[in-house]
Amino acid sequence: MPDTPDDSANSSGRRRAMTWRDLAPTPETPAQATPLALGVQLRRRAPRESSGWMPHRTEAVTASSLRPGEDLSVGLRPLRRSASTGKWVKGDVSWEHLRRPGGPWDPQQARWFAELHSIARELRTVGPFVASSEWLTLDTVESPLVWQHLARAAERGIPLVAPGRDDSVALTSAAAASLTVAPEGEGLLLAPRIELAGSVVDAARVRPVGHSGIYAFDVVDGGIALVLAEAPMSAALRAVLEARTPIRVPADDVEEFLRDVYPRLAREQRVDAVGAVRLPATAAPHLAADIVFRRGDDVSWTFEWVYPGTGRFAFASAPGSLRDPLLEQRIGADLARAWEAATDLAFAATGSVQDVEAAEFSSRLLPALDAVDGILVTVSGAAKEYRELTGEPAITVSTVESTDPDWFELGVIVTIDGHRIPFAALFTALSLRRKKMLLSDGHWFSLAHPALDRLRELIDESGDLAEWEAGPRISRYQLTLWEDFEDLADEAEPAVAWRETAQALRDSGGVDRTPPPRMLTATLRPYQQAGFDWLAFLWRHRLGGILADDMGLGKTLQILALIAHARETGERRPFLVVAPTSVLSTWRSEAARFAPGLSVEVVDATRAKRRRAVAELAADADLVVTSYTLLRLDEREFTGPEWAGVVLDEAQFVKNPQTRQHLAARALRSDVTIAVTGTPMENSLRDLWALLSLTAPGLFPSARRFREEYIGPIERGKVPENAEGGPYRAARLARLRRRIRPLVLRRTKEDVARDLPAKQEQSLEIELAPPHRELYDTVLQRERQKILGLLDDLDRSRFIVFRSLTLLRMLSLAPQLVDPSHAHLPSAKLDALLELLPEIVAEGHRALVFSQFTSFLDLAAARLDAAGIPYAHLDGSTRRRDAVIERFRAGDAPVFLISLKAGGFGLTLTEADYVFLLDPWWNPAAEAQAVDRTHRIGQDRPVMVYRMIAAGTIEEKVMALQRRKARLFTAVMDDEALFGRSLTADDIRGLLEG
Repeated sequence: MPDTPDDSANSSGRRRAMTWRDLAPTPETPAQATPLALGVQLRRRAPRESSGWMPHRTEAVTASSLRPGEDLSVGLRPLRRSASTGKWVKGDVSWEHLRRPGGPWDPQQARWFAELHSIARELRTVGPFVASSEWLTLDTVESPLVWQHLARAAERGIPLVAPGRDDSVALTSAAAASLTVAPEGEGLLLAPRIELAGSVVDAARVRPVGHSGIYAFDVVDGGIALVLAEAPMSAALRAVLEARTPIRVPADDVEEFLRDVYPRLAREQRVDAVGAVRLPATAAPHLAADIVFRRGDDVSWTFEWVYPGTGRFAFASAPGSLRDPLLEQRIGADLARAWEAATDLAFAATGSVQDVEAAEFSSRLLPALDAVDGILVTVSGAAKEYRELTGEPAITVSTVESTDPDWFELGVIVTIDGHRIPFAALFTALSLRRKKMLLSDGHWFSLAHPALDRLRELIDESGDLAEWEAGPRISRYQLTLWEDFEDLADEAEPAVAWRETAQALRDSGGVDRTPPPRMLTATLRPYQQAGFDWLAFLWRHRLGGILADDMGLGKTLQILALIAHARETGERRPFLVVAPTSVLSTWRSEAARFAPGLSVEVVDATRAKRRRAVAELAADADLVVTSYTLLRLDEREFTGPEWAGVVLDEAQFVKNPQTRQHLAARALRSDVTIAVTGTPMENSLRDLWALLSLTAPGLFPSARRFREEYIGPIERGKVPENAEGGPYRAARLARLRRRIRPLVLRRTKEDVARDLPAKQEQSLEIELAPPHRELYDTVLQRERQKILGLLDDLDRSRFIVFRSLTLLRMLSLAPQLVDPSHAHLPSAKLDALLELLPEIVAEGHRALVFSQFTSFLDLAAARLDAAGIPYAHLDGSTRRRDAVIERFRAGDAPVFLISLKAGGFGLTLTEADYVFLLDPWWNPAAEAQAVDRTHRIGQDRPVMVYRMIAAGTIEEKVMALQRRKARLFTAVMDDEALFGRSLTADDIRGLLEG
């Protein structure tokens, strides 16, 4: 059954629906409401009855029975108008009755009485009478709100009614209460003075109401006239008023009274002199600042208000008549302004500071406090003499050779106002982000100076506190960091070796052209000659670096030219090249082709399978080539010999500092380490730091500092300024590029475009067939739920998350890669590939087809077999790699199926002019490497690149990630071709000038 309307708001949680009629105003006052009045009566204590345990009763006072000196009180009770006589009578009305809802009264009037009852009962003192429930005693009401409430009685139509026909009661706002001091012989007489409506009344006919008001009474025209008035009074005035007689001060006590008591009375209440009495001027309150100095640069303070003749009070404001809030507010505001102008210490009424803050307190704050009107400073303890140094810091930097050839001791001397600052203490203060520094002789100074801020940044960048425990030092690779120290310093004194390097660069006018070695059989292209010049410069000064040219620009040739040059200029120690296993034969063949005069040994087996040790091979060779795998397995074999130089080919293989391969590469002994890679930064700036830690140890000594200074601001902007294009991120990018520029050489294909044919890239959006789409969407929803629940703890769940992502990527290619039972569902990508390849092959072109999934390449191979198109196939399981490559180069197979991992680098396949990327990868550099197997020097035909993207799948997200990573790579490595030009004389001079 449907719910029935229910008017009760609490009935089963249901509430009656409101209608427009509910908005109509309801008359609050009944038509026949009984008027109310407040009865006000002067009363006295009645004689105690025979039962002593009974409470005192009160009785009415009449004009004939009034005796002014007796204990009196004012009683209040509600009255109602008599319906028969029209007079105000008690009738059936009472305080308790009016506090209950309902009744024949005007609700507003009843509410007024209930509120008066609450005010009167809120805080009561023990008075001369005990009120019954019939009467409220006005005398004992402490709340000053009672006067405002009584004044509003007329607004409610409630009259104040006296009991007798001739009696009267009035409420006035014109009242004042004060004390007078009059002479009495040699003594003084202290009496109250009460004014009502501008006239002085007899204090004997006045009684106090709490501490907020009075009432006065008298007999007028045969009745009692009662006047109620608000008149705030101090406790002393109330006590004098209640005494009924003036207070006498004997002659012997006058001096003490005027000194100790009168100032307090004068602050609490108005006090007037009468006759020949001369009242002393009262001392103004002041703020006492008590300062205590202790040994060990320790100072404490306390602020308290001092009221002469009254006492000391806490600094915090407090209610009461003893205080002068306006005066305290004025002095407190002056104190706050002086404090803020003198120091950045947080204000506290009581506190203590030590060390440099104690010095600042003494030299800055104390004089400021002394200058504030109303503050009295008292100092105790032995105050140390402090002096602030405010001059401009003068900085001198120097380098001195150390026992470690890769490092120079760094000296920094800072002088302020003629005082030399100990650098160890200054370094610690700057590293710990302190704002000020105290010297042992009491001098102190602020560290908030632009020169010191820059020095702090340079200290942060050059090393960690733990790394500088033996003294500050700078790596010989930190060329631009030294430039920044020089820019900061007023004077710079580089070490002799450092100066020699700088001088050689200055005299050479930049990187000198080095004649190609005689044994080199190739003619270097202009950009290859510039790269060789740069490598030769690094070699002469025994500096490592990163050759980061784009793929296909001849990095191997440039390295072989360097090795041949070193050999022809007298170097007899061999070079070591470490490369992926797949390109060992390339190094052998390239050396035989371009530098046949070099003796080359290829180490392609572990020691257990070789007859000769690496040291024996190295003794007879100019160049030893091995793989990263063998370096890891036979680390001791390779770390034994002293190599002239180490070349890390495809150096991205050692980008992870935690791997054995990276640690083994770090352990190799050589004068110079050169990293060769077209992708010095595949995923993060961490990759770049890892390579620089091998090639230029000391350039960025601390991985943690590198994360804080560069990775965080550049890669993970947490504030708007860190966003792409933000000023803070831009500044960090600029600093990073400047730091690494001397040691990184990168030229893009765009820099040498005249030597390469055109390359056209096109993304092909492939729509999945409806059954394929339905399956993909179903799996996507399932995996999405799983992944989203694991992302809060990605480190622990990384494997599961990436397995799900890989599943979705494979499903984007072909359903049967995920489940063989879906083999009947078509692969739209393979269909599109087989539509394009027959025509390409028929026109005499050759194509490279890349995928990261060997299982997908197997499906492609099956489709090519069915179509009768010959192909070559290369993946990690291929055994006769060279034969497979030669089959494609010879033209026997116009299509080359290649797994991205097995053939993404180390191959030159300029015979192809079409490239198909069947699936996108997170890292754009990996795809670029694949394309550059054919778009490289030696290619004489335009290259067409097709990226096949499954529409509406995870592959579209991968492409967006690619674009973000590409922007980061460009920002750091390729911005305005920063590394794509040869170093000029000005570049080097700016870095090494000294």
